[in-house]
Amino acid sequence: MSVRFTTRARTGTVALVVAAGLALGIAGCGGGGDSEDGKPKASASASKGDDSNPSTQEGSEEILAELRGEGGLILKITSATRDAGGFVTVHGELKNDSSEPARVSLRAAGVETEILRHGPSLGGATLVDSASKKRYYVLRDTDGRPLTTTNMPRMKAGESIPVFMQFPAPPAETSEVSFQLPSFASGTIQISG
Repeated sequence: MSVRFTTRARTGTVALVVAAGLALGIAGCGGGGDSEDGKPKASASASKGDDSNPSTQEGSEEILAELRGEGGLILKITSATRDAGGFVTVHGELKNDSSEPARVSLRAAGVETEILRHGPSLGGATLVDSASKKRYYVLRDTDGRPLTTTNMPRMKAGESIPVFMQFPAPPAETSEVSFQLPSFASGTIQISG
């Protein structure tokens, strides 16, 4: 009974941290649309095309990268937004494109002991800035939990779930990075904001 209570409490804590991370990510993404500094070329041209309804740009209409993984899983990255706090939040959709149920590989959590002890996640994701020769890892909270989607369910055929990952931001002049996630192909994405 004590172990069950501890497990439920820990699961509740993880859910609270994920919710807080999502809220932080949404708050960070909200202010970037009004900037007219012209630095990120990809987002500037997209925003000029349809100023009447900016909320449609945040959805799955524009896909920055589509990465294939094991078991028929596909990760579609829909945004990578830099916020004023020095973070980059990557949002996307994970879809089971196979005809069988699938689960994200445990390898997607990476190999760091601190992240692994918090269960399955996308904590192994990295952004690679080739120009600066730097790699940026998923951020963690004070308890070592990754600031990314965790406890992903087994996905039915055709099912998809929203995902996010938060990283330290590369230098302001860096707008293109390589996104890598263990058990998935890598791809190049544009950072906006």
